[in-house]
Amino acid sequence: MPATRSSQQLTLQSFGEISRFLREGVADEDSRQLRDSLGMLSNHIDGAVRIRRTSTDTAAITRRVEALSACAGEHQLFLTGLGSGWHALYEFGVYQRALRELRAAIAQWLETLQQRSPREHAAFDTFELLAWRTLGEALLLIDMYEHSSDPPSELPMRSRPGKQSGTVARVLDWLGRWRKQRR
Repeated sequence: MPATRSSQQLTLQSFGEISRFLREGVADEDSRQLRDSLGMLSNHIDGAVRIRRTSTDTAAITRRVEALSACAGEHQLFLTGLGSGWHALYEFGVYQRALRELRAAIAQWLETLQQRSPREHAAFDTFELLAWRTLGEALLLIDMYEHSSDPPSELPMRSRPGKQSGTVARVLDWLGRWRKQRR
């Protein structure tokens, strides 16, 4: 029996799976473009994590992290061009803050790689935790935007966080359990 979309979303256990999920259903052009940009970011995260876990070539890891840093910067710039329906959402500000923290963690990780610092492992762990948090916030943002009862252009200027949809609640619950396991 084929899995339903909601049961597929429960299995988002890697950055690559998040990227594949983002290519699924799209509500409008802005949403599609955000999903595409976020998918690229997720692919870069996945590539950096994968090479960090499988290689000891510091130069190759550094190149991947530099590409990730550039992609994260482009993604943040893309966010500024989204319509007012996005910017009006409470979750948009939360996502932007999470993305800034992720970019800072990427910069710290890159610095430890370039200096061949013994703190590299800790910087990587911080980056990975923030990557999961940031992508979780992005999924919540997309869900809130796509399931808004008002047309995007008519959203109130300060939208409050509402009840999470079942799918996003399950993904965030999984992220919370994953974080606890990592501690």
